[in-house]
Amino acid sequence: QVQLVESGGGLVQAGGSLRLSCAASGRTSSSFRMGWFRQAPGKEREFVAAISSNGRTYYADSVKVRFTISRDNAGNTVYLQMNSLKPEDTAVYSCAAKTLTISWRPDRHDEYDYWGQGTQVTVSS
Repeated sequence: QVQLVESGGGLVQAGGSLRLSCAASGRTSSSFRMGWFRQAPGKEREFVAAISSNGRTYYADSVKVRFTISRDNAGNTVYLQMNSLKPEDTAVYSCAAKTLTISWRPDRHDEYDYWGQGTQVTVSS
């Protein structure tokens, strides 16, 4: 079993920055693919960013340039640096992990095997 715990959320003014962390424990592996998704009230969960085991990154168009996903060398912690935040970025942000498979659609939430509880990000205007 794998446990994912997010941290780093909070309240920030528009234009500000936050850095989210996702710590993985249990039967983790550096081969896991990791992703960040978010869900705002009354909206569907949406893809934010993902990173492969070899460091290839993927971003939603709405956050490209502003957000950066990274992972530590051991692969057990994934980060989401969020800059130039906008009120529309307000959501619960969750990290997810996918075990190694041949194929992977990083933007599909149903591809992931493990999920964290989420951390609230609120951006005020």
